[in-house]
Amino acid sequence: MNLSEVKSSEIKNLDLLAKQVVEGFVTGIHKSPFHGFSVEFSEHKLYNKGESTRHIDWKLFAKTEKLYTKKYEEETNLRCHIIIDNSASMHYPIVKKQTVDSLNKIGFSAIAAASLMEILKRQRDAVGLSIYADTYEYYAPEKGSERHRKMLLHQLEQLLVSKSSTSTETYKYLHEIAEKIHRRSLIFVFTDMFQPYKDNEILFEALKHLKYNKHEVILFHTYDGETEYNFNFDNVPKKFMDVETGEEINVYAENVREKYKELVDTYFNELKNKCLQYKIDYVPVDIHTGYNAILTAYLISRKKNN
Repeated sequence: MNLSEVKSSEIKNLDLLAKQVVEGFVTGIHKSPFHGFSVEFSEHKLYNKGESTRHIDWKLFAKTEKLYTKKYEEETNLRCHIIIDNSASMHYPIVKKQTVDSLNKIGFSAIAAASLMEILKRQRDAVGLSIYADTYEYYAPEKGSERHRKMLLHQLEQLLVSKSSTSTETYKYLHEIAEKIHRRSLIFVFTDMFQPYKDNEILFEALKHLKYNKHEVILFHTYDGETEYNFNFDNVPKKFMDVETGEEINVYAENVREKYKELVDTYFNELKNKCLQYKIDYVPVDIHTGYNAILTAYLISRKKNN
């Protein structure tokens, strides 16, 4: 679902917006490879030949002509943990106010996380949340209660109105988070992966640490495709400033665009290959393209973990 499909442009209720995003996504499932995956009927799973027939839901068979067995709650629940990078670079591009058609990377990540929490609720999955910048700003363990979900939504709403001028050492906080998550979980990481180039290897060591307890890790590489990837700026002299280090450079965008794109493509491919090496699901996400890739990644992982 694209943001333009949401009726109100102002983000007044993150919970309601997340519901709209998920409803739009679920409507499209029936036209996708996930036809037969039921977000509404989280208490059922497809019957496999050889299983006992005593748990088959015959009423559902009459509606769908497919055999489903009822699942017990302990079978249904999956533990998930959402990690969000709240450093200064995630607050790019600069927006006066977060609206559904004008978001920066942190705003996009907050709505994406809320949408994941909505679909997790429907599947009866427990969810936890970590937020970090130059400190470990927030941590909540995985729980499935509605009160807990509302508390996490409140934290995400704070990201929509917060400012940040801090850099971060992502690898440091990923190590800390890995030490906190003891039971096997599905872990989602939202970050733009901006850190000094020399830190790439230690960053991946930290991502590998997240997997140490048989966790499954999905890395949502969050970026602004228009400017950070395609480098589409007017061809007038501009001053570019690193929001985390304060370093500045004056350039004509057209003079460096080709070389810039070449370097960015190389970096993205390195990230993809490293994730493949460490068996981390790498999902590049342009903040202008909506949330379907994020929710689809969850469904794929959930099917693998059932």
